[in-house]
Amino acid sequence: MKGMKRMAALLLAVVCVSGTMAQKHEFANWARYAKDNAALGAPAKGEKRVVLMGNSITDGWPRRRPEFFKDNNLIGRGISGQTSYQFLLRFREDVINLQPKVVVINYGTNDIAENTGGYNEDLTFGNVLSMVEIARYHKMKVILTSCLPAGGFGWRPSITDSMEKIRHLNARVQAYAKANKIPYVDYFSAMLSDDGTCMNPSYANDNPGVHPNAEGYAVMESLLLPVIKKLR
Repeated sequence: MKGMKRMAALLLAVVCVSGTMAQKHEFANWARYAKDNAALGAPAKGEKRVVLMGNSITDGWPRRRPEFFKDNNLIGRGISGQTSYQFLLRFREDVINLQPKVVVINYGTNDIAENTGGYNEDLTFGNVLSMVEIARYHKMKVILTSCLPAGGFGWRPSITDSMEKIRHLNARVQAYAKANKIPYVDYFSAMLSDDGTCMNPSYANDNPGVHPNAEGYAVMESLLLPVIKKLR
């Protein structure tokens, strides 16, 4: 009888754990763009798609500057709050399957803000490299873009060294891009405050500045678009 009770308890534990794990497969939020991706289908002959992969900075871009995406035939695939771990998980659904000619990757803000756990630069850097390698395997051109300045995070006030971490990650990715002949767009320098401690308030939509306003996006566009045109 005791053995049967132990077995029943064990089975119950397995069911509970399995149920918990089943809920976590939505970690990457594949559903966000599922209908849009299905509607796009395969590129038309001669179509040269460009997909922008990122977090809330990329997510908010088409809403604040819709003409930039419409006029230049760009596809936004940003999801607010996400880290590079989540980008990597949904990279096939939101990038590879769309068969773009170019993918633009922006990363790092939410990793450093610890949205999905403690920040580990090596792992974040590795996630970026994995996305690049997957894209290149599928014969896509890659544009790497810097993490934007962020003097702090309103939702994570305990993190007080964000700028140091951003600078270090940016330098590492920029060096990798140079060594591998990958275009690198430096948003960081163009959007930095005069004292070098945060995002220029003129370009920020919040305080502390993490998300760009329309003027900030215009700066980013002026840097990114010439590179896109060169690769198309």
